[in-house]
Amino acid sequence: MTDAALSADQQRPAEPAVLDDVPGWFWDQDRHLFDWFLGRQEKAGRSGDLMEMGAYLGRSAIVIGSHLQPGEAFTVCDLFDSDAPDDENAAEMDMSYRRTLTRTAFETNYLAFNERLPEIVQAPTSTLGGGRVAPGAFRFIHIDASHLYEHVAEDIQVARTALASDGVVVLDDYRSAHTPGVAAATWEAVFNHGLRPIVLTDSKFYGTWGDPEPAQLDLLARRGTLPHCDISSESVDGHRLVRISGSDAGADPFRVSRHHARLAAEAEHRAAEEVAEEAFRAAERDRETADRDLADRRARAAERRRPTNVAKRAVGDLLPPVVTSAIRRARRG
Repeated sequence: MTDAALSADQQRPAEPAVLDDVPGWFWDQDRHLFDWFLGRQEKAGRSGDLMEMGAYLGRSAIVIGSHLQPGEAFTVCDLFDSDAPDDENAAEMDMSYRRTLTRTAFETNYLAFNERLPEIVQAPTSTLGGGRVAPGAFRFIHIDASHLYEHVAEDIQVARTALASDGVVVLDDYRSAHTPGVAAATWEAVFNHGLRPIVLTDSKFYGTWGDPEPAQLDLLARRGTLPHCDISSESVDGHRLVRISGSDAGADPFRVSRHHARLAAEAEHRAAEEVAEEAFRAAERDRETADRDLADRRARAAERRRPTNVAKRAVGDLLPPVVTSAIRRARRG
């Protein structure tokens, strides 16, 4: 292999075998809720486009894309490895994403689970405004791009225009200590811009500009049916919301990637090679130990056969024990 080919191979993103192999912060509890909301829309016969603002390496986009129906489009907007539009956004990227986030890695991960790529807009999410996306055409939008208040507030307004009347918007990091800008923009939209909460998890806010009650009642009906999860209802300034908390232990895994069988076979082959290599090294160590023991025995035997030692043993055998003991005491003295 040439140096250039080796370098290209080293830079090629690793293919995932399962969803957990894709780096990111998308937990099973939210994965199940994404499946639930999208599947609920599909069972009700609703169609509409899908969108994700901020995709990182594709962990949540893979799940959204798996619900794409005929005639629908899925738009993913992310800077990936492009330059940020302002210094503050650039600093945020440099701190969290710059070393790992590339469009190639996203595409590799996405295509491992889905047949074709979504429509990718490699640009700031602000480019989605100004009529670029069709009003009311979307049924589900996930916002997980910049954590800066001004950017999130703008993304929410894009979602407000783009969503159908009963569409669902999901906001990531609405309560994290290191993302106060997201919290400010989220609750501002609730109190000032008509966004109505449906359900909250530890990581994400699910809302709509339509009627949240049907989805809330369906969620509350599941109370006691989800292992390790607690579903509760409360009110915030007249807004009823559902809360889901608890562990995602025992959650059903997402389907495996198209590479799973091959990667599993390769991993099994590597494991067998490692076992064989360790057995070979152990045999080598045993052989070296046996060689050293044999050399030591031969050295001791040769020492015993030296003329001086033979003579000493012969004298010791011929002299009376009392004389032999006296000689030994004299030598020690």
